[in-house]
Amino acid sequence: MKRRHLLAATAATLASPALAQGAWPSRPIRLVVPFPPGAANDTLGRAMADQLSPRLGQAVVVENRGGAGGTIGSEAVARSAPDGYTLLLGHIGTLAVNVAMYPNLTYSPVRDFAPVAMIATTPNVLVVNPQRPYQDLPSLVAFAKANPGRLRYCTAGNGSAGHTVMLAFLHATKLDMEHVPYRGLGPALNDLVAGHVDLTWGGAPTVMPLARQGLLRALGVSSAQRVPSLPELPTAAETVAPGFDAVPWYGIAAPTGTPPAVIARLNTEINASLNTADVSARLRQDGAEPLPMTPEAFGQLIRSEVSRWSELIRAAGVTAN
Repeated sequence: MKRRHLLAATAATLASPALAQGAWPSRPIRLVVPFPPGAANDTLGRAMADQLSPRLGQAVVVENRGGAGGTIGSEAVARSAPDGYTLLLGHIGTLAVNVAMYPNLTYSPVRDFAPVAMIATTPNVLVVNPQRPYQDLPSLVAFAKANPGRLRYCTAGNGSAGHTVMLAFLHATKLDMEHVPYRGLGPALNDLVAGHVDLTWGGAPTVMPLARQGLLRALGVSSAQRVPSLPELPTAAETVAPGFDAVPWYGIAAPTGTPPAVIARLNTEINASLNTADVSARLRQDGAEPLPMTPEAFGQLIRSEVSRWSELIRAAGVTAN
């Protein structure tokens, strides 16, 4: 009996590499952002890294690893050692939409990731080149209906948060526009400002600084209710698409098998950060809404979103290929 208990204890230790090596964390932690710099993922990832580093007593290093709608960086994390030293800054695309967008997806958001913590929701803002004639959502929709296929919308790539919101918007308004995917929202916004494309849905923390400089014109938000920090912007639901509600979300996940004690510690520190006045103000400044929750609740959200967006994307017949 004693020998059986000893073997069980040894197996449990080997199954928890982070704990077997001593107190966690004992070295820097890598936070993979699966998109290039410049998008809301990057903004939120760096905000979390800044907060977690002093709280954990180790550097949290952001690594941008973009490509294929976030699947390259996400797969890399899914295949990493489950020791608490590699984390993913995931979002609605990488942890929900890509299941339907990529028929040959090499990872499962539910099977291959352990949910750690929700960070925030970021209602997207529809922004257009300021030289375009439409001044608000109704005039944009009227123009698009009169000119089917003429408008070109840019995104950070197939399966990105902006692409997801636009698919839902086009479905709700029955509009026809051309998709121009980029390798990240940064280059997409550069071309939007330059007038090479017409519009996009982008995370408020990323696009509103450009709108405030007059480089873009903001027309409305994707949430069901107006955003408290952007009260001047109407919702699509109240203007052109009754009932429309498509809000990207962001959170942190770890490879499946990461020790529960590590996940619990990360969740505690992330939620504590989100509850501080400085961080909540920083996120809300441009429209992000902090939303701390338990790992279990975050996992339930991921599963429900996989189901919701899979139905919409398959009905639209859209794939990344």
